[in-house]
Amino acid sequence: MLLPVITPNLFEHLEELSDPRVDRHKIYPLQEILFLVISAVISGCEGWKEIKDFGDAKLVWLRRFLPYESGIPVDDTIARVMRRLNTKAFQQVFISWMKGVHKATEGKVIPIDGKTLRRSHNKKLGQSAIHMVSAFCAENGVVLGQEKVDDKSNEITAIPDLLSVLELKGGIVTIDAMGCQKAIAQKIVDKKADYVLAIKENQKGLFEETKDLFEQAQKTNFKHVKTNYHSTLDNEHGRIEKRECWVADIKSQYFSFAQKWAGAQHIAMVKSTVTRGEKTSCEVRFFITSLLMCATTILGAVRAHWSIENSLHWVLDVTFREDESRIRTEDSAQNLAVMRHIALNILRSDKTKKASIKRKRLMAILDDEYRETLIRQLN
Repeated sequence: MLLPVITPNLFEHLEELSDPRVDRHKIYPLQEILFLVISAVISGCEGWKEIKDFGDAKLVWLRRFLPYESGIPVDDTIARVMRRLNTKAFQQVFISWMKGVHKATEGKVIPIDGKTLRRSHNKKLGQSAIHMVSAFCAENGVVLGQEKVDDKSNEITAIPDLLSVLELKGGIVTIDAMGCQKAIAQKIVDKKADYVLAIKENQKGLFEETKDLFEQAQKTNFKHVKTNYHSTLDNEHGRIEKRECWVADIKSQYFSFAQKWAGAQHIAMVKSTVTRGEKTSCEVRFFITSLLMCATTILGAVRAHWSIENSLHWVLDVTFREDESRIRTEDSAQNLAVMRHIALNILRSDKTKKASIKRKRLMAILDDEYRETLIRQLN
């Protein structure tokens, strides 16, 4: 489903959603149910009963925005609508809304990674846990879009579908080794963006020639290999970490595998050396990239990639308690995951309060005016 309008007004996009109920069962308008759920999730609610309780307690406030002539639906009605809502259409609503809110991706690092909703499985029905692939803007800390991984597939098939609907022009897409695929690199180039893709043994030829080059180059201190180098040093909480990046031009070396990748310009080696007290550990990773030979930019992109783990997945698990949610019937878990993304984006975009996401959710449940400030960001 492709929406005809790209605006920052979420409500305009929500109007494009089809109501999954038959007409005789539409006592409560779809817009009212969706607005109730969004407001409740922003305010810390996690299940259908809590959303119902929120609605009963905040009915007067909700009527500032929509009529709610029939009051608040019971939790079973809320659950039924959410599990039958078209997930593809809802995801497209989210992505189109975000295109209107965050129009420019030029120069921004966009990590893409997957996360499993651990308790969304249903053994009785043979339903495995839902796995979602998300695109995240490292600079703004917001989700740009998401795609569910099909039960009998993996991230390799879901990532191209997600890339197809995202606005990526001028951005730097980072993906771990699972997404290091020629077709994915081609898709990113087609979207007029750059990529930094982690290389591991799943791309055996590319991995071996990259590893061999850098191993030989290190033995002579890069005397015979032209590279660009950059390093950073962090010293905090009793932990010293030195990150080093060497970048080599694939066109100045013999790279039979790397030159087959769309838009590929360079390969990179990133070395992280961590010292805690008397213990030192070292990790070496390799990357293929369409970026120019700038170790500073590439090292920054590699480091920014982990923001999707720390600023998205961790927040969803700890603050939104996503992994504890037992909502699993039909498409309810997937649709509620999109609701969490909407709530997180609104909370993170709010600049009126200097507070953590957890504190903002608490303030939203306690303070009607602050919640209204958050909701006004939807339009």
